[in-house]
Amino acid sequence: LAFFLGVSMAIQAAVKVDKVAYKGWPNCYRVSNGEVELVVTSDVGPRVMRFGFVGGQNLFKEFPEQLGGKGEAQFQLRGGHRVWKAPEDPVATWLPDNVPVQIEIKPDGLVARAPIEPLTKLQKEITVRMAPSGTEVEVVHRIANQSLFPLEFAAWAMSMMAQGGMAITGFPPRGRHPVDLEATNPLVMWAYTDLSDSRWKFTKKYMMLRQDPKIADAQKLGLFNPNTWVAYVLNGEAFVKQARADAGSVYPDFGCSFETFTSDEFLEIETLSPLTKVLPTRAVEHTEHWSLHRNVRLSSLTDEELDRVILPLLQPAPAGGR
Repeated sequence: LAFFLGVSMAIQAAVKVDKVAYKGWPNCYRVSNGEVELVVTSDVGPRVMRFGFVGGQNLFKEFPEQLGGKGEAQFQLRGGHRVWKAPEDPVATWLPDNVPVQIEIKPDGLVARAPIEPLTKLQKEITVRMAPSGTEVEVVHRIANQSLFPLEFAAWAMSMMAQGGMAITGFPPRGRHPVDLEATNPLVMWAYTDLSDSRWKFTKKYMMLRQDPKIADAQKLGLFNPNTWVAYVLNGEAFVKQARADAGSVYPDFGCSFETFTSDEFLEIETLSPLTKVLPTRAVEHTEHWSLHRNVRLSSLTDEELDRVILPLLQPAPAGGR
């Protein structure tokens, strides 16, 4: 008991949650351990609008003209990180998250809980738990079914990244013919996917997508990896998020545990939970692990260089490229 009390007191001393104004929203919450910080809105959401080193760049995209707004009739991109219902539906998925959310402060972070959506009867929440030191954050996405009937859906965790960077993800471990004959993973296209687009780059072990503010055409691909991970490298820093996936479960979009999208305005990195039949009052949960890293420089985009620079950023063990 004394040990757990000591750990709890250390977390409380190291992780601080403050109510702050942020970019026109008066009721936001800053979670920080002194090294990294994130900002969660309560006037709208749930959204994590900022994640970065204290005093450093925000790795998340922000749409300046939409900051501080609330109560709009239509969904607003705004930027930041959010949770959606998958598969994507032009009506139910794109419902506005433009009303106040409840904030429950915890010793190591907080829970941001939206009201029940009148149309879908879904209730979304995001829990953030920050490590007392270092840069790691656990983010739990929860969507509850508050209707009277079972519903099937997945939780879809979506991070909109600032312009000018590159997303890097790994394929499941590669093998060789004729030893490894079975298929290992899907690579899923959308109708607007163009593999000849210069923003894509593929190696044997990795898939990369570059954000270019000068190219407006949208691009998207998805894949499955039991150790789903992605790194977004921008201005010498890297945002890494990881999520476990179950090879025995059914995932949205022909089996995607990871999807990435870009336009001229932002790049999005997305992980998904399995499709789940959710009974009334029950919920689906999906957990990501985030971390930030400084001095991330790539001299080339080869397997060898990505192995050297990117794989050491993954915790607890390298998940791709092996």
